[in-house]
Amino acid sequence: VQLQASGGGLVQAGGSLRLSCVASGSISSVDQMGWYRQIPGKQRELVATITSAGGTNYADSMKDRFTISKEKGKNTVYLQMNGLKPEDTANYYCRIVGYGMDYWGKGTQVTVSS
Repeated sequence: VQLQASGGGLVQAGGSLRLSCVASGSISSVDQMGWYRQIPGKQRELVATITSAGGTNYADSMKDRFTISKEKGKNTVYLQMNGLKPEDTANYYCRIVGYGMDYWGKGTQVTVSS
């Protein structure tokens, strides 16, 4: 199973980015997909997850600015990020969890300038 994340980049504070993650390979039953982020020297933290049924979960600090969604029928998940702040600067990782599987992508860098 491979996860390909894209959409990161450099943006000014207050701007927006949309991250995409496509999972490919031998994928059976998916329970959820999600986004996590990590700042160098800090632990990886939850951003948002979405279940196969469409249920979502967000970190409190991001739920009013970020929206996770998935493409129906495909193992693809998106993260719309609005009102970005310098403290959102991090490497954003995609994750897929299901029966017998738990995989992470390599991440996409998001840098927010002040």
